[in-house]
Amino acid sequence: MEYNHADLFEGVADAIGDRVAVVCGDRRLTYAELDEHANRLAHHLESAGVRPGEHVAVQLYNGIEYAAALLATLKIRAVPINVNYRYVEAELRYLYRDSDAVALLYDVEFEDRVAATVPEVPDLRHLVAVGGAPSIPGAVAYDDAVRDAPGTRGFPPRSSDDVYIVYTGGTTGMPKGVMWTTEQMLLAFWNPTFPRPTRPEDVVDNARNGGPLVMMPIAPLMHGAAQMATWIGWFMGATIVYTRRFEAADVWRTIERERVNSLTVTGDAMAIPMADELAAGDYDTSSLLAFVSTGAILSGTVRDRIQALLPNSVVMDRFGSTESGSTAEAVAGSSPEKGLRFAPDVENVTVLDDALQPVKPGSGVIGQVARTGYIAHGYYNDPEKTARTFPEVDGRRWLLTGDIATVEEDGTIAVFGRGSQAINTGGEKVFPEEVEAVLKGHPEVYDAVVTGIPDERWGNRVAAVVQPSGSRPPLPEDLDAHCRKELSGYKVPRVYAFVEEMKRSPAGKADYRWAKQVAEESDSA
Repeated sequence: MEYNHADLFEGVADAIGDRVAVVCGDRRLTYAELDEHANRLAHHLESAGVRPGEHVAVQLYNGIEYAAALLATLKIRAVPINVNYRYVEAELRYLYRDSDAVALLYDVEFEDRVAATVPEVPDLRHLVAVGGAPSIPGAVAYDDAVRDAPGTRGFPPRSSDDVYIVYTGGTTGMPKGVMWTTEQMLLAFWNPTFPRPTRPEDVVDNARNGGPLVMMPIAPLMHGAAQMATWIGWFMGATIVYTRRFEAADVWRTIERERVNSLTVTGDAMAIPMADELAAGDYDTSSLLAFVSTGAILSGTVRDRIQALLPNSVVMDRFGSTESGSTAEAVAGSSPEKGLRFAPDVENVTVLDDALQPVKPGSGVIGQVARTGYIAHGYYNDPEKTARTFPEVDGRRWLLTGDIATVEEDGTIAVFGRGSQAINTGGEKVFPEEVEAVLKGHPEVYDAVVTGIPDERWGNRVAAVVQPSGSRPPLPEDLDAHCRKELSGYKVPRVYAFVEEMKRSPAGKADYRWAKQVAEESDSA
């Protein structure tokens, strides 16, 4: 057995085959059943000519087929590629080409976009349609593919160096594929409440001895956070529950029905509608022990509201990235409004200064959060970005996360925000996360994204795109007065643009390119 997700899942399936592994809607499969289902898909992909090291794109909503696709691809030593299901033709063309995908599993709902794009990507030679009969010539229906293939294993040996790629980003530019080895990924995203395994068999023992946990990642599986939550859960022997798409009422109904113990969201964009629905509805949440945000931070007002609605649950913020794994947890009182402070829960996490040397605790020196040890090894097809992000210092390879921070005297890391999003206005740096959190504390604001727009005098000025909580937008002067109670004057937005609906990724990530365009158009108008 290797530190390979496919090897480990097979070991877990052999150990606890009768335990339920995955639930979506009214469908549920045990570990043994999911393993057999994934074997069928893996053999189909093999028969279609997919070879070790080649890339299989997955353009699906959440469901058993997505879980099986991840497993099947890794079983034959191919590489899964996550595709944002909101992408239009130009974006799909970029991702299909950049990832060098040779096969694609897609929901039939996306067939028009797939059909228009695939002819321009000659390397994409095999298509599998999920949810119905395909109309694209040569495409195969998923049900036919798995029905006609054997459910046994019989795959060649795998390696702990097999590659796993997660495409991430897209808030300021096109996404990039983060490359991991399966061993490094497993250990970087290992649940910090359990001892890290010293041999692959420890993972199977951990799952065998795990309690009957039910875990629910809410983000779409095309987001790395949901994929990692799935693997973490399976290697704890847990049942993983999905909803096909995010809809707050459906999520709470599912939590009630499946007696979910742990819930994972990505920041305010998911937490706010979930809080609204929970407050308005009548749901049994007595099974829920943990409400966890990862991939995006909860603002203080939203976190407090969730805690009030779920008094018997622990509300947690996790800090990490697709490149670094899970690295730290927010300390008590941490919030974007009051200052984000995290306690590292893994080794080799620090802040490096401009000379790429560790910041002395309590010195006040500002640098970038960095990690060494278990980290990704680069970006697919982008050696320049790889060199910038993964520098070698004194013989050690580091990941620079881009998060601007310092180290407090007690060793906690105070994070100010993402450097790539920082707004330079008159020589002062403004981090959007802080201003967004303050704006979302106003009762008439449902959501907010803050960006910088050009200014002849100051270089940039702070602008806010706001989605009101009611039918009428709040008065700009009211928002201004609200912000000035908690922010220095230079951080207060000079421009407000009001929108009916905020544009975010399916995982809740802000689209800063779109926000900048909206703010500039509002300002010029």
